[in-house]
Amino acid sequence: MYRDPTSVTRVTSIGAGPIGAGWAAHFLARGYDVCAYIHDPKERETFDAILDTAWISLSALGLEKGASRDRLSVTSDLNMAVQDTDFIQESAPERIEIKQALYKTLGEIVPSHVVIGSSTSGLTMTDIQQNCATPERCVIGHPFNPPYLLPLVEIVGGEQTSPDAVAWAGKFYESAGKSPLIMKKEIPGFVATRLQEALWREALHMVANGEATPADIDNALMNGPAPRMAVQGQCMAFHVACGEGGMATNLDQFGPALKLPWTRLEAPELTQELRDRMVEGCNAIAGTQRFEDMAAKRDAQIVAVLRAIRDARS
Repeated sequence: MYRDPTSVTRVTSIGAGPIGAGWAAHFLARGYDVCAYIHDPKERETFDAILDTAWISLSALGLEKGASRDRLSVTSDLNMAVQDTDFIQESAPERIEIKQALYKTLGEIVPSHVVIGSSTSGLTMTDIQQNCATPERCVIGHPFNPPYLLPLVEIVGGEQTSPDAVAWAGKFYESAGKSPLIMKKEIPGFVATRLQEALWREALHMVANGEATPADIDNALMNGPAPRMAVQGQCMAFHVACGEGGMATNLDQFGPALKLPWTRLEAPELTQELRDRMVEGCNAIAGTQRFEDMAAKRDAQIVAVLRAIRDARS
């Protein structure tokens, strides 16, 4: 039913924001023809600025043969955007009524053999596909930001999604240079975002209780588990940390500590005071740096990390 995922040549990217434009940049760098749909032509300047920033890092990492920004077309005509496309990456605003209306239209104008992937980070495909005439080909393809640099894409279908579409998406994203994670079942927040959210809640508790500042928390992560996590996830970090006994030793020795009140997974009340502490703390870290400069610096450092990991693995 679906074409060979490794033979895809033309991709449609829907959305002009950091995710939509970021996906467009990624696919261009991988050598695809990309048609980007932006709802309002006034968004073109923002789209181009994101693409400019992304292209610096993508060029530094190395472009695929044939990759060129000349292979990009941009339109505000949805019918034109999906014409002759092999795959659609949807990154429309995170509002269920917008998503449902969009998928209703896509279900009517896009051939049923074309898989549609949604970048949503907070909605489920079961809800998104409600009004789509061809829900079986609709999947979640959730990236991590910036999508043109971070390899992860989490894939899961909704209640009406065909397992074949999920499997196809996994193979396509892998061929497109991503590191796909095909989920076992549909849960809000997927895998990585749920883990990130647990960390975020504890950080908010620490700030709310005066136990740490935003700078303290970022310092602890950047100079503690973060470098290790770049090469070893949480499960293997604990497995290797306990020597020959591995995870068995970890759980047998430290399992009881799980009952100690080291973490508070319930979200704290977002009071005005907590809100102000977080804003002031982050503004203090940023200082006089402009957003564009901070994003560019972030990207350059991620590129260095990705290069180092790639060199180490090879």
